[in-house]
Amino acid sequence: MWALSRLRVIADLHIHSRFSQATSMNMNIREISTYAQLKGLGLVGTGDFTHPDWNRELKQELEEVEDSGIFRPRSSKSQVRFVISGEVCTVFASDNKSRRIHHVIMAPSFEIADQISDRLRTFGDLEADGRPVLSMRASELVEEATSISTEVFIFPAHVWTPWFSLFGAIGGFDSLEECYEDQSDRIQAIETGLSSDPPMNWRLSTLDRFAIISNSDSHSAWPWRIGREATMANLREASYSGLVSAISSRKSATMELTIETDPAYGKYHWSGHRKCGVSMPAEDARKVHNMCPKCGRKMTKGVDLRVDELADRPVGFVPSEGCTRFVHLLPLHEVIAAAIGKDEPSASSVWEKYNRLLERFGTEFNVMLGSQEKDLADASDPAIAGAIVKLRSNLLTVTPGYNGVYGKINLGAGKSDASHTVTAKKFRLEDYL
Repeated sequence: MWALSRLRVIADLHIHSRFSQATSMNMNIREISTYAQLKGLGLVGTGDFTHPDWNRELKQELEEVEDSGIFRPRSSKSQVRFVISGEVCTVFASDNKSRRIHHVIMAPSFEIADQISDRLRTFGDLEADGRPVLSMRASELVEEATSISTEVFIFPAHVWTPWFSLFGAIGGFDSLEECYEDQSDRIQAIETGLSSDPPMNWRLSTLDRFAIISNSDSHSAWPWRIGREATMANLREASYSGLVSAISSRKSATMELTIETDPAYGKYHWSGHRKCGVSMPAEDARKVHNMCPKCGRKMTKGVDLRVDELADRPVGFVPSEGCTRFVHLLPLHEVIAAAIGKDEPSASSVWEKYNRLLERFGTEFNVMLGSQEKDLADASDPAIAGAIVKLRSNLLTVTPGYNGVYGKINLGAGKSDASHTVTAKKFRLEDYL
């Protein structure tokens, strides 16, 4: 966490509070701190800073660490630290089409965060939702926020999700420049989202200049949600400016690693029609013109098809420079549940196995990346240990998610898509921490 040498930290900068729609009522600082620490996160975004009630609660629950722009819980010994962040939705018309784009805003202080909220209040109701809907252009959002402080950091959220994203098939654009217009140069990073990973984004040469980061967008503090995607960074100093500098640099010495779920696990990886139970990869969706073969209605276009439409590089392309490493993981609860035949990650038997592993290894990330198979088997059982090793070796396959349905873990060995594994490297988390 923050006591580590060289200030290496695993960060999840995009989550939500209980004031966002469809979010657990237990999303408070105490719960977030508890489960983030179990996960192995060192830094978490507060989420929802624009919501007045959550903003007041944050000011009561958090205190700044030595004018650093980093905050710690006042009434907890948790080693987890926080940075002020929030997601907003801009809704505007462009080229006679309604655009709905989600963005994450990070601020270095509550003073600046409050000034941002004051500006945004004229564009929408901040009390209606922790992720407010704002009637303004994406470029206008960036201009308004960064005019308050050049330290404000904004990035487009889950850039490939069909709804509410930069490249979304339904309300998005074909390029970042079309979206952010004259403010495009102020955008330094993009967020992969659950249904894409770095290799999928590398297929677009126009994205080479951006840092690729990963966050969970979690609506729950449970370990199978928070930190399911994250970014490992090496900060020059334990501060907000150190974090922003590390991301913006795009150098492997500072942006060391992104932790990604297998894109197939995401809810929109393949094209499909949930009502008919139909899903298919990009090549098959293209053959049927993205129409459901059962009912004839248009399917929700999958991220793999959308990437293929915009890509100017082949599957498997790897940039020669600025290529941050990544690793595919799945939440440990999900892996345990699949290994012992349980449908729900929240089952008591899954928690029992999970807690035994954490007693041995300390955090979930240490279990998943910093452990040997024999030690895993001793702390749990061979089936769970085998599943974790398969996952590390890209042999644990996932039936792709589609049209709002999460992917399903399969324990049988399989051959992974080369585009997903081309730069994945075996490593031990303790080599970094």
